[in-house]
Order: sequence, then structure tokens, then C-alpha cells
Amino acid sequence: MRKVVSRDGTTIAYEKAGEGPPIVLLNGSFRDHTIFDALVPELAPHCTTYVYDRRGRGQSGDAPEYAVEREIEDLEAVIQEAGGEAVVFAGSSGANLAIEAALAGAPITKLALHEPFFRTEDFPKPVWNFAKTLRVLLTEDRRDEAVEHFLGGFLGFTPDTIAEWRKGPIWAMNEANAHTLAYDTLICGDYTVPADRLATYETETLVLNSDSTSAWLKAAARATTAALPNGRGLELPGSWHRIDMDVLGRTLAEFATA
Repeated sequence: MRKVVSRDGTTIAYEKAGEGPPIVLLNGSFRDHTIFDALVPELAPHCTTYVYDRRGRGQSGDAPEYAVEREIEDLEAVIQEAGGEAVVFAGSSGANLAIEAALAGAPITKLALHEPFFRTEDFPKPVWNFAKTLRVLLTEDRRDEAVEHFLGGFLGFTPDTIAEWRKGPIWAMNEANAHTLAYDTLICGDYTVPADRLATYETETLVLNSDSTSAWLKAAARATTAALPNGRGLELPGSWHRIDMDVLGRTLAEFATA
């Protein structure tokens, strides 16, 4: 992987592929750049794609103290590698991070978001001590329990669903990146759509959700779209928190190149 040094000296690893206008892909909780392995081939004929490992994951470095501002600087460093400005596509807690970066003035020409992690008033937020319990589990290196705590307490998974996830091939990655769940929890703030701040953001923004995702994620996508003066929402075919890859690729390519 290629490397770029963020403002605080942390090394960020990224990959570049394709030709055309630049688009930076920003992952969410648990994952590294490999989450986009199936999306990059869909985009590469139309765009120059940049995928990177967020700090603390994969081949990227980390720092002793975490701050959301440092992750914004990481994204800006990758955008500089892309020529100084770029379209950004981000999903899950990565969408929350992209929103914070956009509101902080990152050079984003267009913004595409997939199911940001907000809770509208119709859906309960994680319990008040969710973040504290997560930090305790991570401090004690109880990664397995931390993953379960996040899946159940944040995403609302049932014990049966968590048991099924345990059997899957990505559980090892979940545990390996468990320490970054504390980062994503901070990024999500109080889990509320920042409507007042989004009302000042004029850049064209596309907010996507799957037709088969959770009701709270659909509501979050709708509320985010409604808060944006230049926002457009699309519901696309897929499964829970996932859009069919060919549809997603085509939609993002059209958005990035229009």
C-alpha cells in the first residue's frame, strides 16, 4: 500500500486504482480498506478510487490519544494525495466522520453517505453508560465482549444474531479492530442528527439506504437528507446495512462523474 503522513505524524496507508475524477471511500466500524474490494472494480472504469485504512487499522498507524479532529486530518491527507479535492463516499460511522469533516471545511466536492449512525426521536439511543462500559472492556483487553457489547448495545442485534455473526469469516476482523470501536463511538457524539449545522452545508450530498435495512437506519438517512439544503435521498435494493454492489457502483459512478 502507498503511505501518506497525516498532520500529527501518523502514517495512513491507502490504495489507488482506476481513472477519472477522484473519489475517496471511507469505511465504518470494524472494517479496513478491504471492505471496498468489491466496490472498487465497479468504480475504477469511471473514477480514480482512493481507499485507506483508518488510523488504528490495517497498515495505518495510530496515536496514543484519539481525537475526531485527527481522523478528519487523515481524510484530508488522502484527499491531498487525490489532487487536493475529491468526492467522498462514506458509510456507517464513517458517514458520521465524513459529515464532521465536511462541516469542518474538508475539500469535498460532493458527498455521498450510506446510512449514517444517528438515532431520530422515534428510536432509543444506546443506554447512558454504553460508551463507558465499552471503554472498560477495551482497557481490560476483553475484545470479544467489546464486540458483543457494540453489536447488541449500539446496533441492536439480538443474542441469536450475534451468535450467527460469530460463525462468520469476519469475526476475527471484528476482534482485531475492536479497539477502534471507542473511536467510532466518539465520532457518533450524542447520536443525534446535527440538523442545525447541516443546514449550513451547501455541497451536493447524496444519502443512500438499503430497502431492507433497519428502520432506525432508514429514519436516520431520511432525517439527514431533510436537514441538508442540497441533499437527495435514494433507497436502493440490498440487505441489512448493505446495498447491492452493482447498484451501488453504478449510482456512485453517476454521482461522481455528473
